[in-house]
Amino acid sequence: MSSPAGIPTPSLDCPLCPRLKEFRDANRAALPDYFNAPVPCFGPHDAKLLIVGLAPGLHGANRTGRPFTGDWAGDLLFATLLKLGLATGTYEERPDDTLQLVNCRIVNSVRCVPPQNKPLPVEITTCNQFLKPEILASDAKVMLALGAIAHDAALKALGEKKSRFKFAHAATHVLNCGVTLVDSYHCSRYNTNTGVLTPAMFENAIGIAKRAAGI
Repeated sequence: MSSPAGIPTPSLDCPLCPRLKEFRDANRAALPDYFNAPVPCFGPHDAKLLIVGLAPGLHGANRTGRPFTGDWAGDLLFATLLKLGLATGTYEERPDDTLQLVNCRIVNSVRCVPPQNKPLPVEITTCNQFLKPEILASDAKVMLALGAIAHDAALKALGEKKSRFKFAHAATHVLNCGVTLVDSYHCSRYNTNTGVLTPAMFENAIGIAKRAAGI
């Protein structure tokens, strides 16, 4: 599911970040069956909760064209959303499965896959021009940031000072604009393998956001 009419989205050949474009072009040659383009948002436009992610994974969303679909982060994210009633259907790691999000929408900080899954600060800033209108056009008053980069990107999109709202897992921040921002460690394989994030911790953070959104 893409963005509503009138909300700016990057073109399939977006040239704004030269390093990401070069990487995308190389992937198109090496992995021609992959999506290999800026990945659109996923979820209903009238969602009460926005989930702010980081960026597509090379063999996940960059392959399938749907956020978090096809990698370990998506396995944990969608299993948790299904458990908490924020999704229906069956997640089968492909965009044409029956999975549907309920009252939540995923909006990534960076739309294109970065080398080594690490976007540069300038790329995060550049892509904020697409994140900001998604957030501002939404009626959602609660956001869940998956990781510190997503936390900072959400604050930037809303014109908030990062120094006033420190990232911390399961923290709840009531922003000056009236939006509530809930933090979670990113559900990456690295974080789960190292014990930084457990499934119970992740479920707790999403639960906090769900209750804050009244859903």
